[in-house]
Amino acid sequence: MLSSSADDRFAAFRHSSYFRFFFARFLGAFATQILSVSVGWQMYDKTGSAFYLGLIGLVQFLPSLMLILVTGSVADRYNRRAIVSACMVLSALCAAAMLGLTIADAFEPTIVFAILVVFGIERAFAAPAVQSLGPNLVPAKDLSNAVAWNSSSWQTASIVGPVAGGLLYGASPVLAYSISLAFFTAAALLVFLIPRPPQRKSEKAVSMDTLLAGFRFIFGEKVVLGAISLDLFAVLLGGAVALMPVFARDILTLGPWGLGLLRAAPGIGAIIVAIALASFPIRHNAGIFMFIGVALFGVGTVMFGLSETAWISIAALMLMGAADMASVYVRETLIALWTPDEVRGRVNAVNMVFVGASNELGEFRAGTMAHFIGPVPAVVIGGLGTLAVAGAWAFGFPQLRKIDSLDAPEPQDAR
Repeated sequence: MLSSSADDRFAAFRHSSYFRFFFARFLGAFATQILSVSVGWQMYDKTGSAFYLGLIGLVQFLPSLMLILVTGSVADRYNRRAIVSACMVLSALCAAAMLGLTIADAFEPTIVFAILVVFGIERAFAAPAVQSLGPNLVPAKDLSNAVAWNSSSWQTASIVGPVAGGLLYGASPVLAYSISLAFFTAAALLVFLIPRPPQRKSEKAVSMDTLLAGFRFIFGEKVVLGAISLDLFAVLLGGAVALMPVFARDILTLGPWGLGLLRAAPGIGAIIVAIALASFPIRHNAGIFMFIGVALFGVGTVMFGLSETAWISIAALMLMGAADMASVYVRETLIALWTPDEVRGRVNAVNMVFVGASNELGEFRAGTMAHFIGPVPAVVIGGLGTLAVAGAWAFGFPQLRKIDSLDAPEPQDAR
């Protein structure tokens, strides 16, 4: 195996297991984006309800919340590679179910929500296992590089996936769901082909104490708590993804392809920043870098909410994606480096619930507000709220603001 260094932008790819993991994650994220765009447009086309769009996020978030004490423990006690592969198979079955409904012309919101609950359960188990598997595939010296490339994998899928989803759905909903099904299947196969990596497992008997270890570690480490909660409240308030079908059809007068462009725009901004960070990692002032990213995310959200011009809206969404990538890079690197491997699954389970709350629950917040006060005020108020959160957390978590480099201290034993 070739040696790597901190200045090697492709250091993580020197490890064959990570190479397979990277492309599996890309295909899974790509398939998720196609499925998400297709379900969102189909739901709004069939119902015309912004509230139903919000429910799409809520029904996917609730399983993560309800299973939070189980999913992380499973990732810490069992083979993470097998868990991820099985979850990809379940995702493929969900895509197959949506394909079947579409072919049979039997789209019914209640049935679709039931499928999305199953999809949410899959994501609840997959998220901590995926987040925990990655650090097992590279040595610590290449972990920061792997985090940057992990983000670029997801963001690349976020660029191509929504555009492809919009174009495919515009051509044929059956084609869109078929491609999603094929990509989930390929991702499952790639994960299965990863040799079983070394993993420090929690050997303690299952008890309430061990199940709560992830919470205990996070609340005991103020830097990690500040980083996770900052993302939670910033995106919970600033998220506008659920309302993109409304903006695409009713405000910007674009079709399914336009929705794809809107959904892809944040990913375009994010991938530019992700590639830059992989090539030029943050050396100093990491905490300030993260807070600036959150503040710019709020600015972009306000711009998007006020815009009635397609290119301005796309530019605002690109700014949101770039800013979010900057803050996510710092947060995910901190969590990966500061967390002991034997509790990593439980910590990532809590983290992913927070991420789910910020995304899916944020979509429910946006959809509900749009239902009562309109989509534009819902987005603008959320963006202003994100700016307020950035300022409040900068003063409330000075330890986080003062983080200079992304080198990890010796983590505490949280088993």
